Amino acid sequence: MMRRLGRDLVSGVLAALLSTIFLGWTPIFGKLAYRAGVTPYTLVAGRTILAAMLLWLFYGLVWRQYIRLDRPALLGCVAMGTVNGLGSLMYYTGLSRVDASIASLLNSLYPLWVVIFLAASGQPLSPITLLRLGLAGGGVLLLTQVGSGTLDLLGVMLMIASAAAYGFHLVLGQWILADVPPPSVTLYVLTTMATVVTIARVGQGAPLEPLSPAGLEAMIGLGIVTALSRLMMFLGLRHLGGVQTALLGLMELFVTLLVAFFLLGERLTPVQWVGGGLLIASVLLVARDTSIEFLTRDPLAELEALAPLEPAEQALLDAPGRSLPQKQREEGSEVLVRENGRKKNPRPWERECIPDQGSRLVF
Repeated sequence: MMRRLGRDLVSGVLAALLSTIFLGWTPIFGKLAYRAGVTPYTLVAGRTILAAMLLWLFYGLVWRQYIRLDRPALLGCVAMGTVNGLGSLMYYTGLSRVDASIASLLNSLYPLWVVIFLAASGQPLSPITLLRLGLAGGGVLLLTQVGSGTLDLLGVMLMIASAAAYGFHLVLGQWILADVPPPSVTLYVLTTMATVVTIARVGQGAPLEPLSPAGLEAMIGLGIVTALSRLMMFLGLRHLGGVQTALLGLMELFVTLLVAFFLLGERLTPVQWVGGGLLIASVLLVARDTSIEFLTRDPLAELEALAPLEPAEQALLDAPGRSLPQKQREEGSEVLVRENGRKKNPRPWERECIPDQGSRLVF
């Protein structure tokens, strides 16, 4: 049993590494498309539509069990997809104004936005969280220092806002879709995103610009790596805990910085490298931050600690494409907190949430 788990872990880590490599290429393909004359809204609409089509093709052939969803789960996916679609528009608009390396570093702020949104709803901040906030704030301040050069502050603000939208979508997903299979969530979230960004592109009222071969190739490449990153991550994330996830986040940053250096000719100043180092330190500390426990749980350790399930429980877990009934959701997936011997409704952060294993893959 343990030998099989070891093989699964190795396969999962390899799949997750491939996913981070694909993700690291997304801002690179974006910059290549912009150099070829593609506008931001056309790029985000084209790549999201293509990625959604590829996922629907794969699900129809291989993962049909994840296509079916009940109405509450579908509405939750639509809400998440709408938020993420708006965030995606901000991300790719910001990417058109700043370097890919800067964009990738600023996008790594999303766990801090998770903490901020949870704190706004009443969850106390841990000392580690406050340290991470300080490191991230200092990192952003140093990243915007370019000496005698210029940095597009609007682009920086758009990247920070896109990270905020992404963090909010994570919190939203854990509150309303904790018991829905992650592959189902990603399929319908991405489909909603495609709808949102297409409406935004049509709403611009501008005719579609002529696409050069280089621009079309970059857009297609972006759509392909977007779809592949999701499929690979599903094969890997169920075996990864918080430390591994944080390290893989650094791998994504490393891929982007390396390719941007050699392919795009981007350079960071020494001061900006210090700022990037502070952001990376903040990312590493996410594994020790108890304020966002649902991002740092270790599914493999939990799996090994579980006793064998009863047949009825296993059948419930194996039922694809549906969220748990309302009564089971209230009695099973939430922590029942007692005050003076009486039950009370738990706050959102007092619920036992299943990690959204596909949530990192939405941009």
